[in-house]
Amino acid sequence: MSDPVFVNPVLGGDRPDPAVIKVGDEYWMTYSSFESAPGLLLYRSPDLVNWTYSGSALAEPLGSTFAVDIAEVDGRFFIYIPFIPTPWSAVEEPAIFVVHADSMEGPWSEPIDLGIRWAIDPGHVVGEDGKRYLFVNGVRRIALTDDGLATVGELEHVYDGWRYPDEWVTEAYALEGPKLFWRGSAGRGFGAERQQAPDGWFYLVSAVGGTGGPPTGHMVIVARSRSVHGPWENSPHNPIARTTDAAERWWSRGHATLVRGPGAGASARSPIEDGDWWMVSHGYENGYRTLGRQILLEPIAWTDDGWPVAGLHDIGGTLDAPAGAGAQHPAIGFEDDFSALRLGERWTFHAPSPGEASRLRLDDGLVMAGKGSEPGDTSPLALVVGDHSYEVEVDLEVDGSEGGLLLFFNDRMFCGMGIDGQRMLSYSGGRVTHWREPAPAVRRLQLRLRNDEHIVTGWYREPGGEWIRHGVRYEASGYHANTMGDLLSLRPALYAAGDGSVRFRDFAYRPLSA
Repeated sequence: MSDPVFVNPVLGGDRPDPAVIKVGDEYWMTYSSFESAPGLLLYRSPDLVNWTYSGSALAEPLGSTFAVDIAEVDGRFFIYIPFIPTPWSAVEEPAIFVVHADSMEGPWSEPIDLGIRWAIDPGHVVGEDGKRYLFVNGVRRIALTDDGLATVGELEHVYDGWRYPDEWVTEAYALEGPKLFWRGSAGRGFGAERQQAPDGWFYLVSAVGGTGGPPTGHMVIVARSRSVHGPWENSPHNPIARTTDAAERWWSRGHATLVRGPGAGASARSPIEDGDWWMVSHGYENGYRTLGRQILLEPIAWTDDGWPVAGLHDIGGTLDAPAGAGAQHPAIGFEDDFSALRLGERWTFHAPSPGEASRLRLDDGLVMAGKGSEPGDTSPLALVVGDHSYEVEVDLEVDGSEGGLLLFFNDRMFCGMGIDGQRMLSYSGGRVTHWREPAPAVRRLQLRLRNDEHIVTGWYREPGGEWIRHGVRYEASGYHANTMGDLLSLRPALYAAGDGSVRFRDFAYRPLSA
């Protein structure tokens, strides 16, 4: 049997700022869900390569959900969450909350306000003193109560970061995303074990360079200390991961979590007998910023003097997988007849108001009540995708509303088509176009969009009829974060605008081979 291999991404599509925790023999991950609901989608994996959807930790976000951290303390699980204000949010300034549960499967508590303001990117750690702390962007730190549900004192600055040469082309310095872990002499170190391993280290992994902008911007840096209280010593190997050439496949690599691999015992990568180590981060794919920041996996080696370093510089090819990993799951399509409502697993609302799910009911398909006046303000149902080329198709029937099928980035950038029973409306660049497509004036049509490496083609037909190609194609390679100043991705979406409703039937998603 050949050794297992994989190709990045290990989880395709827009899934930025991954937070990963190992629980027993499996891994759990979530990521920034921003203006989507349900939020904080949870995935599990036996091997870091193959991930399966398992649920959501946040049914009703209180704002735009930025980078989180997952922690386990005494058998209880915590997710520390920064919410950023939006027009529909319950927070008026950046604020950090926490949810908790008896297991990663939930159920999760309602968000609890920690009282931390104007901070993002929390990173949890238990110190050598047995106390709990949160580190945030900056890097600043605040103590937590023993139950992890409240703070003690105020934020204090504790780390200045590592400064890269000024001639490096980055977006901004932006010291963020602190993630902390302990590595002791026995490869363990939780609770009292930390106090029994004085030769161990706390490691602080963070990101600098800005998450967008130039391809060479974002990077991963490491510091360490004998104590959670510092002082912090920067690694002589910084940055341990960075895109140095725009010709590489993965750009803007950063916001990393380091975890022990599924292997056990001694490792060639580590003189300490704690198995192998891996780094989970995000990055943009060269030529496909439209897909957002995708989940990347790469091996970590350890130097003789205890510093983590990347095992590879360029992670764009076929890589050796963690020991015992299964064959990497291929991209597959799916059909949704809307016999069940798969919120989170497939669909999320964009920029929802509280109670947005009440707009939906299952009745001979999915019936969506109208909202707003045009696609941008309808809180459409969107689908995260990771394929370079794909087709989406749906049967829709309008009842006093406008409804349609889009490729949707945000409320200011989308393309596609809709009908209102009187005419077809064509959208490009986030607005209705002058083009009058000679589609039949009917309430029910089947719509199809094909995104073939950024070239978007549309078709429509009456049920049972012949497909008719839409008269205008679009080029969507610029529908991405650097164009719009919004850290999202281009997603297939269904919308309903106006006072009536739209019934959607028989949705299909089909990846197209290269």
